[in-house]
Amino acid sequence: MSAPTHSTPVFSGLWIALVTPFKDGQVDHPALRRLVKKLGADGATGFVACGSTGEAAALDEAEQLAVLETVLAVSGGLPVVMGVSGYHLPQMLEWVRLLSQKPLAGLLVPAPIYIRPSQAGLLHWFEAIANASTLPVLIYDIPYRTGARIDCETLQKLAHHPNIQAIKDCGGDAHKTLTLIADNQLQVLAGDDPQIFSTVALGGAGAISAAAHVHTARFARVLQLLKAGELRAAQQLWLPLVPLIEGLFAEPNPALIKAVLTRQGLMSGEVRAPMMAATPEGAANVLKLLEKT
Repeated sequence: MSAPTHSTPVFSGLWIALVTPFKDGQVDHPALRRLVKKLGADGATGFVACGSTGEAAALDEAEQLAVLETVLAVSGGLPVVMGVSGYHLPQMLEWVRLLSQKPLAGLLVPAPIYIRPSQAGLLHWFEAIANASTLPVLIYDIPYRTGARIDCETLQKLAHHPNIQAIKDCGGDAHKTLTLIADNQLQVLAGDDPQIFSTVALGGAGAISAAAHVHTARFARVLQLLKAGELRAAQQLWLPLVPLIEGLFAEPNPALIKAVLTRQGLMSGEVRAPMMAATPEGAANVLKLLEKT
C-alpha cells in the first residue's frame, strides 16, 4: 500500500456536490464560476466536482477536466474533491494517476457500476485505486446507483488503507452509519440530504450535499450548531428545510436544483440527455417550497 504524498485534509463540514451548468449543449464555465464563488461566500467548506449531481456520466474526459480546472481556479482556497467512476479498472487507474497530478483534496470513488462484484471484488477495486492514487480516497457508498452494496465489514477493512480516509454515506443503512461513526476510522459524511442532521448529530464529520446549493448559509449553520452541541437551535433551522429537501428530489437530480438556480439568475435549467429538465409542475412546487423557507 502506498502512503499519501499530499497533506491529509479533514473531510468535515459542508461540501457541495456541484451541478454542472450547461448552455446550448456546452458546459457554461462563466455560470460555473459564479456558482462556486457564491457557494464559497455563503459558507461551503469545500466542493465536489463531477459527481453524480454534476452529471459526470454525461461529460467526456476533456469536459470533466475543464470543469475541474474552472472549479479549482475560483474555489478561493477551499478544498476540491473530484468524482471518479467507471467499471474498467485499468482505465480507472490511468485516470486516477492523471488526477493525482492536480491540486485536489481527494477523489470520490464509488463501486464499479453495473458489474455488482462480491465483497472481495470490492476490496480489490478500492484498494487498487487507493494504491494508484497519491490523493486521499473517499468511498462513495451509493448502491441505488451502482447496484453494489458495500458491507460494513468491507468498509472496516478498507479503512486500514492509509489513502482511504472518508465515506460519502448514501447506503441507506442506519446501523452501518452508526457503526462507522463509532469506529472512528473513516470520516463519515452524509450523502443523502435528509440524513444530514442525524448523521452529524450522532458524530459524523459533515455532509456532501446537493440540496445545499440552496440556503447554503443555513445548511452550514446547522452543521456548526450540531458540532457545538446546540441541538435545539440546530433543529429550529433544520426542520423548515426538510420539505424543501424532499421537494428538490421529487424529480431526478439535479433538474429541480437547476430550476431553482435558474430562478436565482445563476444559470439555465439545461441538463444533458438522457436527463430531462424539470417539469413546469415540479419547478413551480419547489419554488413555492423555497418561498416558505
